[in-house]
Amino acid sequence: MPELTHLRLERPGDGVVLLTLDNPDQRNAMSDEMTSSWVAAIDELSADRSVRAVVVTGEGSAFCSGGNTSWIASEPDASVDHLRTRMIAFYRAWLAIRRLEVPTIAAVNGPAIGAGLCLALACDIRYAAAGAKLGVPFVKLGMHPGMAATYLLPNVVGAAHARELLLTGRVVDADEALRLGLVSGVVDPASFLDEVLATAAGIAATAPIASRLTKLALRDGGHADVEACLQWEAMAQPITLATADLQEGIRAAQEKRAPVFTGS
Repeated sequence: MPELTHLRLERPGDGVVLLTLDNPDQRNAMSDEMTSSWVAAIDELSADRSVRAVVVTGEGSAFCSGGNTSWIASEPDASVDHLRTRMIAFYRAWLAIRRLEVPTIAAVNGPAIGAGLCLALACDIRYAAAGAKLGVPFVKLGMHPGMAATYLLPNVVGAAHARELLLTGRVVDADEALRLGLVSGVVDPASFLDEVLATAAGIAATAPIASRLTKLALRDGGHADVEACLQWEAMAQPITLATADLQEGIRAAQEKRAPVFTGS
């Protein structure tokens, strides 16, 4: 594993990886060093077949305060093409987490703002600590949303809620985020990470092949129509029926014990 700056990679349990954005003095803003480390970490994890679930969280009081926009303000004479080239590389670097075929969880321990919220939206599931603030206030800074905000947010909360959040730029608290469907649960900060890691451990204990194929089936809003869904499931379900894990799952159910899946 390459040395990481402003990012920690830990393995707190079998099959579970914890990625911690670690630049608390800047509220975990996406520094150049953090961005490079993120790409290296995702590349490493995408090739590691022992990984079954990935959790992303922030060090300190914030999840992620967004992109490091100081370089934009420092280049007032930069051409549109130059800025576009930098922005699209930045987007693609952080959205690389979407390449992972294992389930991903954003543990939103504190403010997730702008590109920081987009990172959480790029994960499969989001949980928030009570008191966390979430928002995409791009228009309040005078800029168009970025980091796939106008795609990811409607995909998670629906078109109407996404329009309201993106056009007003307002920030919501964890409880409202739960009502909007922006997060799946709100947890007491004292036990927050432990509870999210327990959820990740539960996911990691499921059959890996079935888990990966289910994630792929649900990607980007799922199938175009019912027929496309049936065609996919008629292929993907038999793949899992032919695995040793399926036999183990049936035996475990009959024997009233927890299954031990090996990914074969």
